[in-house]
Amino acid sequence: MLPRISATRYVTPLKEGGSLPGIVEASDEGTYVLKFRGAGQGLKVLVAEVIVARLARLIDVAVPDLAVVDLDQRIAKYEADEEVQDLLTASVGANLGVDFLPGAFGYDGSQPPPADLAERIVWLDALTANVDRTWSNPNLLVWHRRTYAIDHGAALYFHHSWPSRAPDPDRFAAQPFDASRHVLADVATDVAARHADLSASLTPAAVEQAVGAVPDGWLEPTPWLADVTAVRAAYVTMLSARLQNPRAWLPDGGLP
Repeated sequence: MLPRISATRYVTPLKEGGSLPGIVEASDEGTYVLKFRGAGQGLKVLVAEVIVARLARLIDVAVPDLAVVDLDQRIAKYEADEEVQDLLTASVGANLGVDFLPGAFGYDGSQPPPADLAERIVWLDALTANVDRTWSNPNLLVWHRRTYAIDHGAALYFHHSWPSRAPDPDRFAAQPFDASRHVLADVATDVAARHADLSASLTPAAVEQAVGAVPDGWLEPTPWLADVTAVRAAYVTMLSARLQNPRAWLPDGGLP
C-alpha cells in the first residue's frame, strides 16, 4: 500500500497543469506535488497515476515516490486565491502526493535516455494507452541525469466509459497505439523486440499488486461493478487482456 501522510502547508499552485496541482509540505517533512481528488478529471486520474507508476517500477522505469496525502479543511481557509480555495475545499480527504524532485527540469531532448530505457517507456505507454507523452507535453523529468516518467493520469482511459457501459477487455486489448508522436519515438529503436522481456515482469500477481495499491476510496463502483473488489478485478482483467494481445498495440508493426 502507499504510505499515508498529512498535508501540513499548501505552498503554491502549479498553474501550468490542467488540473491545477499544487506544492504542499507534509507530515513526513517531505514536499509533494499534490494531485487533487476534487479536480475536474475526478478520482480515476489518481487511480491511473498509481497503477501506471507501479507498473513502471516493475519494468525499471523511474517514477517519483507516491503517497496518499490527507488534506484538512482548515488548510483551505488560508488560501487567498478563490479558485485554489474552492479546489482545496473540494479535495478534503485523501489525495495523491507525488514526491517533488528539487532541481529537476523538463525533458527537452538535450539529454535523451538510453535506447533501452526509451523503449521501456514507450512500451509502458503503449500497454496502458497513455497518449500524453508528446513534444507538446513530454511528461518526463531529468533529475540527477536520470529520466523520470511522470503524469500518467491520461492512461487507462477505458475506465472513463464505465459509468455508462460494462468493461470490455477485448476492445481494450485490440486498441492500437500510435507511437509516431511519442516524445521518445526517435530514441526507442525497437519497442516490439522488448515485449517478451518486459511482459514477463508483469505477471498476474504483479498486476494484481499494482492495482491493489490504489486506495479503496478512489475506486468507484458502477452498475456493472458492484463494489471495490469488482472494480479492482476489472482493472486486472483489462490489463491482462492487453498483455495477451500484443500484436494489436505494439509499435514497430507489432510482432511477426
